[in-house]
Amino acid sequence: MTASGSAQSISIAGPEVDTRLRRSISNTLKGSAGNLVEWYDVYVYSVFAGYFESQFFSPEDKHATLFIWAIFAMTFLMRPIGAWFFGRFADRHGRRLALTVSVTIMAGCSFAIAITPTVATIGMAAPMLLLLARLIQGFATGGEYGSSATYMSEAAMPGRRGLLSSFHYVTLVGGHVLAQLTLLVMLKFLDAAQIAQWGWRVAFAIGGIAAIVVFWMRRTMDESLRSDAIQAARSGQAPASGSLRELLVHQWRALLLCFLITAGGTVAFYTYSVVGPKMVQGLFAGGDAMTGVVINLIALSVLMLLQPVGGWLSDIVGRKSLLVFFGVGGVLYTGFLVLALPQQTYWLPAFAILALGFVILTGYTSINAVVKAELFPTHVRALGVGLGYALANSAFGGTAPLLYQAALHTDKVRLFAVYVTAVIAASLFVYAFFLKNKGANWLDDAAAMDRRSVR
Repeated sequence: MTASGSAQSISIAGPEVDTRLRRSISNTLKGSAGNLVEWYDVYVYSVFAGYFESQFFSPEDKHATLFIWAIFAMTFLMRPIGAWFFGRFADRHGRRLALTVSVTIMAGCSFAIAITPTVATIGMAAPMLLLLARLIQGFATGGEYGSSATYMSEAAMPGRRGLLSSFHYVTLVGGHVLAQLTLLVMLKFLDAAQIAQWGWRVAFAIGGIAAIVVFWMRRTMDESLRSDAIQAARSGQAPASGSLRELLVHQWRALLLCFLITAGGTVAFYTYSVVGPKMVQGLFAGGDAMTGVVINLIALSVLMLLQPVGGWLSDIVGRKSLLVFFGVGGVLYTGFLVLALPQQTYWLPAFAILALGFVILTGYTSINAVVKAELFPTHVRALGVGLGYALANSAFGGTAPLLYQAALHTDKVRLFAVYVTAVIAASLFVYAFFLKNKGANWLDDAAAMDRRSVR
């Protein structure tokens, strides 16, 4: 090639790369916005649980707190079903349509919770309606994770997948941050009784309204699944697309790996980012609730901002390095966080303990979406990512707050810490011995993976 020819190819490639990067960033931001709102709808429940508890269970019921968290845990039972339904849907009809449907369901359920009558008005029908709405939200959330993790990983440019796909958890944690911020604003202008009486309804309604806005945004996203693949799946020419049988028979190793990768990460995530903040709220519940909310808000903001750092690092040093960092840190630190955090009396050590836990957690959260997406071929990627995550999330993630509450009631918090540490240790074994730091994967080098599978 002549020098002029080389220069011409560079001048052509440059604009193409810039355009592709701009489209990748645009789609990432649109996908992230929807993810943000859906996870706000998930976390507004845990943030406001202490306030609306008396609206759904009698104040005299000493098990009311346990029941509220049991409802939180039960919604995770619907996630595998949602992951199967929406994963199959996304692999056959496109990621964008699946994401649009899931956010619509979330909006409807948030509005339903916001207007549900209290136990004093309709008796036990009140908690039953709350449970029903949360079960349907769990169904939608199961579809949201697999579809959005797949979409954002596919939409990201090779070489920058770690950085761009990390925004999946930027917005997931951001939903929690927004829920904490909503409570902070209410504490500034309302007293606890007003929040318990009607303020929590406003919080749920905000999520419903925001989801309507996101519905429009998601309709303008580019579709990451090729149009010919969608057409082939719809016409029946590609029966393996979104097929559970295809996943279980030919991709079972990837599915099992996805489950094991998720197990330690999800139990750590819900222990650190849900149980941890509830511990902090408990420390300052005796008249200084604002301090507890501020600590949680700042710490969760730190976790949110750390995600792109972790994603960027993974593009340089590899995904396995960050996962091993998380695994080792989680095994060594979890017991300290669970046992020491509730003993703090000042805001600074409480913040430091929580924030350090979030630094360790970033080794998993920042890259887990792209790590799982790289395990599966395109035709079952949304289904495989969603189902593998949802099964582990239901077994180990959503149950963590309930198990912690049960441990508090039975004075077995130390046993809870041992349990969480053991699950993280099991995933660490997988990170260390069953993952490669870099190499061919189904996202960046599908042809190489096809050749390997033939052998």
